[in-house]
Order: sequence, then C-alpha cells, then structure tokens
Amino acid sequence: MPISSKVELTIYNSMGQRVRTLVNTRQPAGFYQVEWDGRDELGREVANGIYIYQIKMKNFSQSRKMLYLK
Repeated sequence: MPISSKVELTIYNSMGQRVRTLVNTRQPAGFYQVEWDGRDELGREVANGIYIYQIKMKNFSQSRKMLYLK
C-alpha cells in the first residue's frame, strides 16, 4: 500500500453474500499479509468452494476469486 488509507478487506461467497470482513481500519503505508481461517463472522467453518475477496481503499477497489479447500 503506497499511502496511508482506510482499508476494507471482505470475503464473499459465490452468491455475493458477505461471509466475513477481515480488515476494516485505517492502515499506514506498507506491505501487509492477511490470513483467513475459513470461518464466517459467527465463527462457523465455511464450505469448500470458490470465494471472492474484495479490497477497498482510497481511490482503489479490486476483487479476485479464490478457492478454499479444508
């Protein structure tokens, strides 16, 4: 991340429903790594399958698919 910004990193299922928000805070510039434990907001394990992660920050938004396998 080249500049300090509010960052939101959210996981969605293949139907577009929000599964979990992993990051929702202001972060200083730098490199970051986030691990998802395969659980939803209530702590329940999710099913194997394709999920979408979306990262939003100032003037930038990107979504990508990922495969979750237990």
